[in-house]
Order: sequence, then structure tokens, then C-alpha cells
Amino acid sequence: MKFFVDTADTDEIKSLAEAGLIDGVTTNPSLIAKSGRNMSDVIAEICDLTTGHVSAEVVATDFETMVSEGRKLQKIASNVAVKLPLTMDGLKACRTLSDAGTAVNVTLCFSANQALLAAKAGAAYISPFIGRLDDMNIDGMEVIEEIRIIYDNYAFETEILAASIRNANHVKLSALAGADVATVPPNVLRGLANHPLTDKGLAAFLADAEKAGIKI
Repeated sequence: MKFFVDTADTDEIKSLAEAGLIDGVTTNPSLIAKSGRNMSDVIAEICDLTTGHVSAEVVATDFETMVSEGRKLQKIASNVAVKLPLTMDGLKACRTLSDAGTAVNVTLCFSANQALLAAKAGAAYISPFIGRLDDMNIDGMEVIEEIRIIYDNYAFETEILAASIRNANHVKLSALAGADVATVPPNVLRGLANHPLTDKGLAAFLADAEKAGIKI
């Protein structure tokens, strides 16, 4: 499974990239707005920090403007993946940009049927929103599992990018369900390394080493 970090905080991205923990980055207008910086500048800086895809989202909702914005975003760097909403215009724009060689991440997916349409439109990634489905008492993980079966049935190359991940359990269940990518907030990604028994065991080892005078 690949890990993308879901943030526009370039300091966080640089730190996680240096640790070898991320394969790409996802952003959206809300995350960019928090940075208080020009969108193109932020995307360009992020693209310099990773060789993986960096999802940059359009703000238009009609086909022609989405395609125009998508082309502008793709010119920022070769590893930009244009992020489009899962609407009929968005799917049409996905086909146009994908046919031109641009990687497209179709976002705001909440059903297997939507994911099937995105794959038919040539999406490089489909982003089902787990947490938001859970908020509605719908099993977000079940949607991941359904998409995995459908994509495997027809050998679609679209990668399942589990999004709206809220906790470590979401990451584990996404991996078990066969998601290709998990896009994770920095705090959740760092939290995957934590376990109280690891802390307890390390403390015991260090205490024993000090008592025995072990030095390396």
C-alpha cells in the first residue's frame, strides 16, 4: 500500500518525505487556504518534495473550465495529478484530461457505482471518502471492498485511494480491503508507529543496557 499525506503544510511533507514514509501528497482548496499562500506556489513547492503524484484540485464545476484549470495545474509540475469532483462534468473532464496523458484523481466518491464510472472515464485514482460515510452511519469500508471487487472483475487500472481517513484503524482496514493508496493526515500517519508495548519494551531495554554499562 502507498501512503499519501493529506496536507499542504510543506514542513510536514518535507519531514515525512525525509523519513521515507510517503509516496505522494493530496491537497484540496481547504488545505491550500489554510496555508495562506498562492496555490500555484504551494503546489510547486510540494512537487519538489516528492517524486510521487501531488493531487491539485480544480475549483470550477463546469466541463470547459475544469479542463482549462486542469491543464494549468498540470503545467506546474510533471507529477501533478489533477483532482476533479465526481460529477458528470467532472467525469467528462476526466476523460479529456486522461486521454491527453494527465493523471486524474476523481474525488468525493461515496459509492461503488460512482467508482465504476470514474474507472470508465480513465481516472488514475478514485477517492472514496471513508470518514464522511461513517458519519452517516454507512460503512465506508464496505464501499472500499465493493470497489476492489468491481475493479478486479474488470481489470481496471484505476487505483483506489482511501480518503477521509480519521484514525489508525481506518488505515488498517483500508489495507485489508485492498486499497492501493491511503491518504492520511500527518498526525494519523505518525501515530501508526505508536504502541504502548513498544514504549514499555524500549524503556526496559534501555534500563537494562544502562545497568549493564553497555555502550556502542
